[in-house]
Amino acid sequence: MTIRLLIVDDDPLVRAGLALMLGGAEDIEIVGEGADGSEVPALVARHAPDVVLMDIRMPTVDGLTATEELRARPGAPEVVVLTTFHADEQVLRALRAGAAGFVLKDTPPAEIVTAVRRVAAGDPVLSPAVTRQLMTHVVTGPQGAQDPNGPQGRRSSQEPPRRAAAGARLALLADREREVAVAVGHGRSNAEIAAALYLSVPTVKTHVSRILAKLGLNNRVQIALLVHDAGLLDLPEREDGT
Repeated sequence: MTIRLLIVDDDPLVRAGLALMLGGAEDIEIVGEGADGSEVPALVARHAPDVVLMDIRMPTVDGLTATEELRARPGAPEVVVLTTFHADEQVLRALRAGAAGFVLKDTPPAEIVTAVRRVAAGDPVLSPAVTRQLMTHVVTGPQGAQDPNGPQGRRSSQEPPRRAAAGARLALLADREREVAVAVGHGRSNAEIAAALYLSVPTVKTHVSRILAKLGLNNRVQIALLVHDAGLLDLPEREDGT
């Protein structure tokens, strides 16, 4: 299968480099290029890409807004965001919007090709280690500031709407699925979850797939973000890892 790829970046040299690098892969076809997020709807309608490689910082419509608008549409292509920093609030916003992952702009060419292939196959481009680092960034903030909804800064007033909404969504899960979701939120790999919960790795994968389907999520990072929003990462992990 040929992967149809759209590249969106405001730097023409970056676009040219990515097109040259990715176009050399026999299973990837560069179907279009854009210089701003405002061009994305028309380019997607015209070229029907499978994957969009999207820069975050663009002058008119940034890649975050473009990703949010694109992923809200039915049948939207997968999005991989391009960034210069891997634990950035903008990356987190892109992942909340449904981006399948991100690649750093200084990533080796072969790894960017692999990332595009993985996303096209339905796999998120985020390792458990990166997930864990992103979760740490969410909880502590970019400067180490405590999350206002965390254990040291919990609001004494009405429960925040995001927390209530996240809790309601997680209530749709069965008990075991919820345990797996919390373990994902703590950045655990499938093998680590399997060992902690006395399950097989295939069973964990099945639970993760069911969680994604029930909650309408794209990848395990969105599971982790939802668990965080529900306040479940504020609680210490039990000895069994959940």
